Amino acid sequence: QVQLVESGGGLVQPGASLRLSCAASGSILSSDRMGWYRQAPGNRRELVSTITYGGSTTYADSVKGRFTISRDNAKKTVLLQMNSLKPEDTAVYYCNLLRLEFGMNYWGKGTLVTVSS
Repeated sequence: QVQLVESGGGLVQPGASLRLSCAASGSILSSDRMGWYRQAPGNRRELVSTITYGGSTTYADSVKGRFTISRDNAKKTVLLQMNSLKPEDTAVYYCNLLRLEFGMNYWGKGTLVTVSS
C-alpha cells in the first residue's frame, strides 16, 4: 500500500514562488509514474505535471516554463517548484502515483495553494 503526503501549500502574492513536496511511503516501483494534479473550485481535477522513475517529465501547457517537477527516488519524494504564480494557479494540489503495472492510482489528501494580492 502506498501513502502520499503533500506539504508546502500556502497563500502567496502573484509573481511569487512556492515549492510543494510529496512524500511517499510503501514500496515504489521503477515503473511508477508520479505527478501533481490540481483542482480549483468548481473545476475538474486537471493534470499539472508528471515524472517517471527515470526522470522524464510532462507539463500542462498552462504551467510550462513556470513549474518544474523533480523526483528523488531514494527519498521517495516528488517536488513541484512553482514560480511566477498567477491567481489562476489557485487550487488544491494533489500528489499522484500511477502504478502502471496494475493501472492503480494513489492520491494524497491535497495541499491548498492560494495566489492572491
